[in-house]
Amino acid sequence: MSKFIKPESSFIIMIDIQEKLLPVINNHDKILNNAIKLLSAANVLKVPSIVSEQYPKGIGKTVKELKNLLPADLETLEKIEFSVCANEKFGDAFLNLKFDSGSRDSVILFGVESHICVLGTAIDLIEKYNLNVFVAADACGSRDPENHNLALNSMRDIGCFVVPTETIIYHMLGKAGTPEFKKLLPLFK
Repeated sequence: MSKFIKPESSFIIMIDIQEKLLPVINNHDKILNNAIKLLSAANVLKVPSIVSEQYPKGIGKTVKELKNLLPADLETLEKIEFSVCANEKFGDAFLNLKFDSGSRDSVILFGVESHICVLGTAIDLIEKYNLNVFVAADACGSRDPENHNLALNSMRDIGCFVVPTETIIYHMLGKAGTPEFKKLLPLFK
């Protein structure tokens, strides 16, 4: 397993960035902005995604700014489980991504809330699926910033790579000067 993030061996899991939940999350504007960067990079670099929504009937759907960046045919995993991996549809979604164009052994993880759904998912991705987990720390959040920080420390302790959004995107790009780099550079200006 590679410890580098490569588009061809990675996929994204975006957790519960929803209409009624995001506004109560600490630093929600920054989280949304970084999620937009990650999904934009995924589109340019052809990195597939799995997206979850926690009880959308009560908490709402994925925020429109992010929904507009997702493939129209992407099926969102509606869940009541806290770990995305515990959802009955996750296994099929994961297998479809893992083998669509070769093995995918790295996941880019972000969303809310850090100390509940993101942490639970990270644990399962390592324990059940033996994946490299790259947590986009600044695209995650909780209502209470202390809970967010404790969760990031816990994810680091279990073997996740907890890094900024820019680190993930630049590592996936690999080098400057490419057409993909030129497309994504405006996101960081």
